[in-house]
Amino acid sequence: MSSAFEKHQKRRLISSYFSVVISIALVLFLLGLLGMLVLNAKTISNNFKERVVMTIYLNDTAKEVEINQLEKSLTLASYIKETKYISKEDAADFMKGEYGEDFLDDIGHNPLQNSIEVNLKADFVTEQRLDSISQATLTKKFVDDVRYDKDLVSMMNSNVKRISLWVLIISALFTLIAVLLINSSIRLSVYSKRFTIKTMQMVGATKQFIRRPFIWKSIKLGIIGAVIALIGMAVVLYYIDKTFADLELLSNPLLITGLFLGVFVLGIVITWISTYIATQRFLNLKTDQLYY
Repeated sequence: MSSAFEKHQKRRLISSYFSVVISIALVLFLLGLLGMLVLNAKTISNNFKERVVMTIYLNDTAKEVEINQLEKSLTLASYIKETKYISKEDAADFMKGEYGEDFLDDIGHNPLQNSIEVNLKADFVTEQRLDSISQATLTKKFVDDVRYDKDLVSMMNSNVKRISLWVLIISALFTLIAVLLINSSIRLSVYSKRFTIKTMQMVGATKQFIRRPFIWKSIKLGIIGAVIALIGMAVVLYYIDKTFADLELLSNPLLITGLFLGVFVLGIVITWISTYIATQRFLNLKTDQLYY
């Protein structure tokens, strides 16, 4: 009979530990993913900004030396990421491939212009900067026009600011929820040992002596949960990097290492604090209050 009871208690204890580990792992995993989003938000937004193309259309009278000088000056400019010269013939071939027919046969001549496509660095992709660069480029006599999607740039910058604000708010809220969830799981685990705590206290054990094994056990559970969460984060990060290679999420290993280390330490700190508070609460309860 005693053996059956002990086995039942052991199963309950293992089940309690298992639920605590899973709770910690899930919360830290989601918190880690959110951390990845926060840390890479600027990289992701910069990636989209640097895809915005400003096209410089050239007059047919433009000399090759003038085009080369313009392209070289743009390449050397601190605000330019890359440039690409597109001849009118290349533009016509692109149109033919895009629409599946040779429109030049109907027109009889090539109405397209030679052009230079320019991608700016992310910090310069604003309406003011683009307008300033456009106006400076238009002063050259062989430049016919400069165009870029002004509405897209305006919408992109506006959305980036709005999304960044909401990401910070959600991060703070989710961190609070994570702490509360882990704290709740730890308290339930300690609650099942409340009579043991009070018995040890009644035979003269100090609060520090009683609290120590609970804290060490919770820290071990926190480490296990954190390791499981980190494995999940690594799998997701690897998958995203392979699927969306342009985001270059693994380009900063120091940042990724810091995030993983932060999640690991957070798992230990939260479980330590939660266990300390939970055991302290039961240590301060009177015997008759243990039943409520």
